[in-house]
Amino acid sequence: MTMLEPLIFELSREGRTGVNGPKCNLSDKEIGDLLGSANLRSNLPLPEVSELDVMRHFTHLSHKNYGIDLGFYPLGSCTMKYNPRINERTAALPGFASLHPLQPVETVQGALELIVQLQDILATICGMDATTIQPSAGAHGELLSMMMIKAYHADRGETGRNEVVIPDSAHGTNPASAARCGFKVRSIPSDSKGCTDLSALKSALGPKTAALMLTNPNTVGLFEVDIVEICKMVHEAGGLVYCDGANMNAMLGLTRPGDMGFDVMHFNLHKTFSTPHGGGGPGCGAVSVKSCLEPYLPTPVVRLDGENGGYILDENRPQSIGRIHSFYGAFLIAVRAYTYIRTLGPEGLRSVGENAVINANYIRSRLSEYYDVAFGNQPCMHEVVISASKQKQQHGVRALDISKRLMDYGIHPPTNYFPLIVPEALMIEPTETEGKQTIDHFIDVMIKIAKEAEEDPELLLTAPHITPVSRLDETMAVKNLDLRYEAIFKDTHS
Repeated sequence: MTMLEPLIFELSREGRTGVNGPKCNLSDKEIGDLLGSANLRSNLPLPEVSELDVMRHFTHLSHKNYGIDLGFYPLGSCTMKYNPRINERTAALPGFASLHPLQPVETVQGALELIVQLQDILATICGMDATTIQPSAGAHGELLSMMMIKAYHADRGETGRNEVVIPDSAHGTNPASAARCGFKVRSIPSDSKGCTDLSALKSALGPKTAALMLTNPNTVGLFEVDIVEICKMVHEAGGLVYCDGANMNAMLGLTRPGDMGFDVMHFNLHKTFSTPHGGGGPGCGAVSVKSCLEPYLPTPVVRLDGENGGYILDENRPQSIGRIHSFYGAFLIAVRAYTYIRTLGPEGLRSVGENAVINANYIRSRLSEYYDVAFGNQPCMHEVVISASKQKQQHGVRALDISKRLMDYGIHPPTNYFPLIVPEALMIEPTETEGKQTIDHFIDVMIKIAKEAEEDPELLLTAPHITPVSRLDETMAVKNLDLRYEAIFKDTHS
């Protein structure tokens, strides 16, 4: 009998080699003097495997990973869109990939020109006056925005403005960024339609207000229809308005936050402009500002020197909040975003926003018969939030159970339990890159799962059934995290 699964890991056989290295011409004493005798071991129990064994092992493991290149990835709020390969080819060009951040400025003029052009394009897209691509992530861009707002009020002698107003549906990083800058956070509720409660906002504003942090479209996937009035209220109270640009994919080419009254916003280049997402980075949380905040942008500011005609790194910015990232951000991420924008052009960018909204509303319309849709059946923007409350109340099936069952059908689950104001939330974002065939398949599976919840809820409660790892005790996994593999079978044959 052969144990097949352990063979995937237990490949070591005595005498197998993957590499034949050169023989060492040093004596044991010389090696000990070089490396330290305490570091030498007579027995080193490493796997004895061939190169082919190693290649097959890691290729096999890679097939267990899920990614946007393999299938539908409807992770709401994360905008898991396809990364066009032309972006990767451009970023791999030697003239970009081989640069070093400590090169003299005169030797990287092309790179600086690309940065300046991208910054100008981003400012135009969102209706602002200036941009920096220095922040390394969206939350980093939030932090920078709050730092600039704090410096702005300090320069005006209004240090008493120490409160930031944030809706209860906000991304969790919003209050964290504000608190990190020393602001007190004032949370306000959403109204019955899922948008900002104007009366609650009015009550929260006052002489201590530094800013309002608002996501538009908001985290329920709805456009803030009163956004112009909201910005006006904050400005009249003496505060500034920050736009969390995480959901900019829905507005791309259609409307601009700067025209609505926002003073500053961040972009997630990995969401809106298709640069790689996840894995811990690198990333870019570019920030665009109105002219009132432009003096506070982090140094160095990349700009064209009017006197000499070349691009420079301007450190002479007395009102700047200072450097927030080593060198000047993740340059190759900027190259990818620039390629994406220039490839699509204005009309292509507009179609991104249009198709993202159409796809989400198509899902909302077809699933509304089987699941509760958050805040009624009003049109959504780029994502739709449905609730499994009905399934939980009638059959004991939660949003988590539905997501686990989706894995059996080869589909990555949507975001669970966010936003927090929607019970049993499933946040679905199809993005613009998915075709109708893929979306129809997802919808059909969701409808089938809704029927399974009625007829055989245990099937969902014990899902997933065909994945390499079944359902985990997530609480125990957090408390006793163990990422080390330990061999179980010493002899894989019997």
